[in-house]
Amino acid sequence: MSSLKVFDMKGAAVGEVDIADALLVRNKGDEAVRESVHAYRAAQRAGTASTLSKGEVAGSNKKPWRQKGTGRARAGYRQSPIWRGGAVAFGPRPRSYAVKVNRKVARLAFNRAFTDRLEAGNVKVIDTLSVPEIRTKHIVEMLKALELNKRVLIVTEGLDRDFAVSARNVPGVEIISATWLHPYHLLKGGAMIVSKAAIGVIEKRLRGQGEKSE
Repeated sequence: MSSLKVFDMKGAAVGEVDIADALLVRNKGDEAVRESVHAYRAAQRAGTASTLSKGEVAGSNKKPWRQKGTGRARAGYRQSPIWRGGAVAFGPRPRSYAVKVNRKVARLAFNRAFTDRLEAGNVKVIDTLSVPEIRTKHIVEMLKALELNKRVLIVTEGLDRDFAVSARNVPGVEIISATWLHPYHLLKGGAMIVSKAAIGVIEKRLRGQGEKSE
């Protein structure tokens, strides 16, 4: 059983939360993490790069000049890739970079990445992540109380608008819902702040419940 202290936003300890060792993965899953991160990064690519082929470049089938007698090389059409303003040979076309990851592989990757995060000792659980009003000051004071001043990943049960707007101008702070938490986020450096409610969501995902397709 892994125990994590629970703090309030002022940095005072208010309890503990336990995560069953049976949900953690320590001796396998490296390749699953690699595949999952590769698929995540590939999905970020728009795949919209496009060039014109010979059939798409404006022009007619008229020869630029007659075949013989000019001293020039033979030319059949102005859309040729060797001409300025012509087509592009083997240029990029719109495509999808999506990579499929099986559900079991995705679950294994998440469990292994979260286990590594826990064992690194840089996860802090907060009783409740909320602010009374939209003020960046509240987030800065929370980070100061928790002695965090670099890159921080904040995981919440759901995206609270007031909290998200308050944190968006703080350098190095990233907020994500526990439902959409990915091994890619878990592998990033820095500290990780998780709300107590988000821990419940993460535990369900560790058990294979409420998974998101990759």
